[in-house]
Amino acid sequence: MTQPLAGIRIADFSHVMAGPYASHLLRLMGAEVIKIEPKTGDNFRNYGKDRQYDGLSPAFLAANLGKKSIALDLKDEADLDIARAIVARSDVLLENFRPGVIDRLGLGYAAVAQDNPDIIFCSVSGYGQDGPHRDWPAIDNIVQATSGMMLLSGSEGDPPVRVGFPIVDTLTGQTAAIAILGALMKRSHGGGGSHIDVSMFDASLAFMTSALTPYLVTGEPLGRMGNTGYSGLPTASLFTARDGRDVSLGVVQPNQFAALARHVGREDWLSDPRFATPDARRANFDAMKAELAAVMATRDAAEWESGMSAAGIPCGMVRRLDEAASIAGEGALINVSIPGFSKATDVQVPNAGFRMAKDGPGCDAPAPRLDEHREDILAWLADSGCDLERQRGMVAR
Repeated sequence: MTQPLAGIRIADFSHVMAGPYASHLLRLMGAEVIKIEPKTGDNFRNYGKDRQYDGLSPAFLAANLGKKSIALDLKDEADLDIARAIVARSDVLLENFRPGVIDRLGLGYAAVAQDNPDIIFCSVSGYGQDGPHRDWPAIDNIVQATSGMMLLSGSEGDPPVRVGFPIVDTLTGQTAAIAILGALMKRSHGGGGSHIDVSMFDASLAFMTSALTPYLVTGEPLGRMGNTGYSGLPTASLFTARDGRDVSLGVVQPNQFAALARHVGREDWLSDPRFATPDARRANFDAMKAELAAVMATRDAAEWESGMSAAGIPCGMVRRLDEAASIAGEGALINVSIPGFSKATDVQVPNAGFRMAKDGPGCDAPAPRLDEHREDILAWLADSGCDLERQRGMVAR
C-alpha cells in the first residue's frame, strides 16, 4: 500500500494537541513523523485523572499513532545536534512553542533553511508569530472565549457556553495540516520551501465563517439560537420524543417541510398561512414549534429517526458518545494493539474522517512510548552519513 504522503518526513517538535493533531493527520496519510520530545515527555502523556494510563494517556493516543519518539534536551548541545540532523533530513518542521522560542533554540526558520532550503516550516501558536497579542498564552478554552465562539452557542441571555471538547485545538491542527499539504504541493511544483504561521485565533475565525461572514457583510451579529439550526426555522430544532429521548430535525427546504407534513399526517400545515412558507414559519416560530413538539411526543425517538430518514426528512436522535461510536461506519475507527497498555491491549482511535477507494488514511502502529525510537533514529542518522561529532565541531566554529 502506498499512502498519499509516503516518503514525507516530519520533524515534530509540537506538544499537547493542536500541533500533534496536525502531524497525526499527516501520519494517517502515510508520512513518517519523528516526535522530538523533552526528557520529561509531552505533557499529554500523563493527561487526565486516571494514573493507570500515565505515559500513554487516552488524550495522547488521540493524536500520536504511529509516530517515532526521541527525547532530547534542546538546551544541551549534543542533543541539539541530533535535532538539527533530523531537521536537515526532513521535509517538514512543525512546532508550537511560544513565538520566539524556536529561534532562541537555534532552530528557527532562518537557521534551518540555510541547511535545508526546501524545508516546510510550520509554527502553531495562540495568536500568531507577530502582532500585539503574540506573547499572550493560549489554550483551547481561552481562544474559544477570545474568538467569540463561546457567545455563539446557547440562547440569548445565557452565560457563555464552551464547546464540550477542545474544538479549537483540533480545528487548528486540521488547519495546519491543510497548510502543510498546500506547501508540499507548491514545493512539488518547484516553488521551494515555505514558512507557515498558523494561529489558533485566526483558524477559529476561519472555522466560524458561517457566523462571522454574515456579520462582516451586513454589520448585524448572528444571534444565539440555542438548539435551533442556522436557518432559524422552528422545524430545524430539538424535540423530545415519547420515550424521553431528544430528536434533532433539520427541515429547512420547502420539499422537506412538505414531506414532514405528510409523514406526520399534518398536511393542513401546507395551507395554513402561518406555516405555508419559510418566512411565515419564522414569523410564527413559537406556534409552529409547539404544534410540531406535540406531534413528536407521540412516537419514540428511534421510530422517528428511521421513519423520517427513510422519507428524506433530515432527522437524528441525540446520542451519547458510546452510542455514536457503536454505529461508526467502516474505516471510521482504527483498531490498534498496544502491548502492555493498561487493562486492554486492543483499543480504537478515530481515523482521519474520510475514506479513499485505496491507499487511504489509517495506521495500525501504536503511539510511541517516550524515547522508544532513540536507537533506531540514531542508527538512521549514522547510515545517512551524519557524523554528529564532526557536525558539533562545525557548529562550534
